Amino acid sequence: MSQAVSQTPSQPGTAATRKLARHGSANLAGALVTAIAGFATVVVVTRAVGKAEAGAFFSATSLFLILCSIARLGTPTGVVWALARYRALGQRERIVPVLRTSLVPIAVLGVVAGIVMLLMDPRSAAVLLRTDGSAGDAGFVSMVRALALFVPVAVVYDTLTAATRGFGNMRATVLVERVGRPAGQLALLGAAALGSSAVWLTAAWALPYLPAFAVTVAMLVRLVRRDEHGIDGGGIDGEPVAAPAESVRREFWRFTAPRSLATVAQMASQRLDIVLVGALRGPIEAALYTAATRFLVVGQTAGLALSMSAQPLLGSLLARDDHAEANRVYRTATAWLVIVTWPLYLAMLVGGPVLLSIFGSGYEAGLPVMAILSLSMLVATACGMVDMVLTMAGKTTWNLANTLLALGVQIGLDLLLIPDHGILGAAWGWAAAIVVRNVVALVQIGVSTGMNPFGRATLVAGALAAGCFGAVPGLARWALGGSVAVVFGSLVLGGLAYLGALYGARHVLELRQLPLPRKLRRLLK
Repeated sequence: MSQAVSQTPSQPGTAATRKLARHGSANLAGALVTAIAGFATVVVVTRAVGKAEAGAFFSATSLFLILCSIARLGTPTGVVWALARYRALGQRERIVPVLRTSLVPIAVLGVVAGIVMLLMDPRSAAVLLRTDGSAGDAGFVSMVRALALFVPVAVVYDTLTAATRGFGNMRATVLVERVGRPAGQLALLGAAALGSSAVWLTAAWALPYLPAFAVTVAMLVRLVRRDEHGIDGGGIDGEPVAAPAESVRREFWRFTAPRSLATVAQMASQRLDIVLVGALRGPIEAALYTAATRFLVVGQTAGLALSMSAQPLLGSLLARDDHAEANRVYRTATAWLVIVTWPLYLAMLVGGPVLLSIFGSGYEAGLPVMAILSLSMLVATACGMVDMVLTMAGKTTWNLANTLLALGVQIGLDLLLIPDHGILGAAWGWAAAIVVRNVVALVQIGVSTGMNPFGRATLVAGALAAGCFGAVPGLARWALGGSVAVVFGSLVLGGLAYLGALYGARHVLELRQLPLPRKLRRLLK
């Protein structure tokens, strides 16, 4: 039976919401760097090489990320859940066995996935890019083989980064994964773009995984050693006793195994359509589709940042069956997610042609894609981090079923619509998958835990964003046209109004909990 959740009005910030604010703001700042670097990466590639080569680059990197996701077996989520749980329950002796249990098999699978990419040949390239096996395919094969060398490192690196979050520490996530690696990618891509070779661009994109891996290993070792001595809390006094390895393995994989398939399905949902567009319509449309969806990924990056910050916190609260406080965190995080992402998605709706022109001539063809996916993401972000809440509540099997259902819907619509409708068909497939996955999970969370994201703060945040970034630019465009000056000016005006509105609603939105400079904190009181 689901446990009832308190519906009382929000009180001054609890320790949980303050911790969410501290970690979430740091992660969002890092996510901003990631989003800017990721967007700039697409601009560099689309302007450095032709559409066909750009499409091959995006298809190759998408294949890389899908194979890495398969090889990770869902361990990033598993290690966060396990470490947060064991530290909350004072079972420090299980920490090192969990790390061994998660890292050894994925390292082996990472090597296997790398070998698979090394075996790519022109005939496979012709299938993935809908080409004739000509010299252009050789370039794609070279890109894939260059990426193959980095697969084992990337696979293990992501789980190592997640493990640091299991200790309640966001430094590796923010400084290395959110700032260091994307900034390194952009810098190297900028240098490689001078040679206008897509193969060199691919190598430059992958190379920053190596230093990121080394730094994250050092940070995780330090966290493990500190925790073994009882520093940072989460443990019990006295020397840790040996943990039964078999018991740890069973518990870890019982939680993680369903999540492994769900993680692969989620990555496939985000990247497979690029590969399918390339296979069914060719590399040029793959480039158009990638460019049209880059703004969407910026918003998803912000959502992932908040989700990562709330993940260990919700895992700890739900492990103690504190559903009331967990729901408070869920609602606060959802309101902040709407505050950050809705302005972007609404700006995509009203200023799409201007935004797409950044990528170069001809990319405005992706405007319908941008509009369809923007609407779907408005629905998704209003539901909050439903996948993560469901997972931290231990419902990994439900999460797997939801993700497979959404992926089935997406692949079915892609195969049905892409051959005749191209990138527009891919957009409808992805949008349907996004809505199905989020709405189904939202219902399940309400039934199983009594939690939901629709507090007063979420409703206020949505209304403010819709007014300032939907109504204001929309009316300006209707009255004055869609020129660059009108779009830019109306978004600036809406942004200023938005800041004023957020200040007026600062108490409802719990913005006082953010770790701001002292003068700004006094201003928000």
